[in-house]
Amino acid sequence: MKHSLLLAFVFGGILSAWLVQRISPPEPVQAAAAEAPHFGEGGLPQFERDMNWPKVPAKYRMGFGSAVAVDSNDHIWILSRPHTLANPLSTKPDTSSTPAPPVMEFDNAGNFIQGWGGESGPGYQWPSNEHGITVDDKGFVWVMGNADDDRNNPAHLPNDNQILKFTKAGKFVMAIGKSGQKGSNATEVLRGGTGLRYYAPANEIFASDGYGNSRVIVFDADSGKFKRMWGAYGDKPLDMAARPPRKAPGQVPWVGAAEVLQQFGSPVHDVDISKDGLVYVSDRGNKRVQVFTPEGKFVAEQFVGLDSSYYLQVRSTAFSPDQRLLYVGGTPVVYILNRRTLEVLGSFSTGAPQEHPPGHQIAADHKGNVYIVQAELTGADGKSGGAGAYRFLFKGYSPAQKCCKGDGTRATK
Repeated sequence: MKHSLLLAFVFGGILSAWLVQRISPPEPVQAAAAEAPHFGEGGLPQFERDMNWPKVPAKYRMGFGSAVAVDSNDHIWILSRPHTLANPLSTKPDTSSTPAPPVMEFDNAGNFIQGWGGESGPGYQWPSNEHGITVDDKGFVWVMGNADDDRNNPAHLPNDNQILKFTKAGKFVMAIGKSGQKGSNATEVLRGGTGLRYYAPANEIFASDGYGNSRVIVFDADSGKFKRMWGAYGDKPLDMAARPPRKAPGQVPWVGAAEVLQQFGSPVHDVDISKDGLVYVSDRGNKRVQVFTPEGKFVAEQFVGLDSSYYLQVRSTAFSPDQRLLYVGGTPVVYILNRRTLEVLGSFSTGAPQEHPPGHQIAADHKGNVYIVQAELTGADGKSGGAGAYRFLFKGYSPAQKCCKGDGTRATK
């Protein structure tokens, strides 16, 4: 018994030392120059849900929201899943309304501008299960899905192994990869991809990939040529068969085993890039955000929601307009982090029940408003103020909630 206790103590000490070594933050990341709005009197930002957003046309019914993006004009792009309206697992299946097109553009006030997508065409297969969207600086819209064999693919449609590039009007431009493929860690196809971001300085498209793979993969945005990929800590990602087995984290507080934490969990759920060129990866499977250089060099990490029984933490991230705050979504609350130090400063509630929280993916506009889509709520109606897509209006900073000094670091008093 004494030997067992001694071994447990020694192993625990080794694991703790490993975690400290891998988790201890490096030198603080330099935040981008401040732009209004910025930290106000050291208080936390305050948000209020806009019940009249979005204004989906009456003829449409929107499926589950899967992704959201904000373009340079502060227009909001929502990617939804029309097939979920007839989902037999839904408590309110609907086959009578006209499904809204999977890609919808709204102006900042929530007025419907256009919608398109859903049909395949020459050179590409439309995603079987829509999952990620982004709009690049050149005005192209990028879309991907995450269907992978029997996962995220209730209709047993072709696997989603590609990234699709369109004009804003929905004209097909290019496909990276090919639908219906298999394989792990291939450089020419994805496997259950989740999130997309464009990196203008290098004209690259970054993808979090995803459910079948556990990596970040980067392509040239014009040619679609593969450029590089990496896993957790910037290490080589392992193939599916070689990854350590893991289960959904149920322990509270949750602590991952060392061999599991060396790889991204499944899925790597989103990727974001700050103005100063840092890549933020939402490692949902391990309840953490990892930060890298665009070349894949590890910079820092932060675990979020370890004390929460809800295991779908860290599904997506967004930045405040001044880039000082990092918003982390995925639970009934959105966590607010200091982007420079990754310290968790606070949170704001989405007003959703624990079992169906919005936060599948999030984005923020140039005014500081936060947008969230919801992919799980059964019977989502998608009308004005309805489930599927939400806007939280930035209402300023609360002096009653002193948390931060002007640079975003936590106040001591």
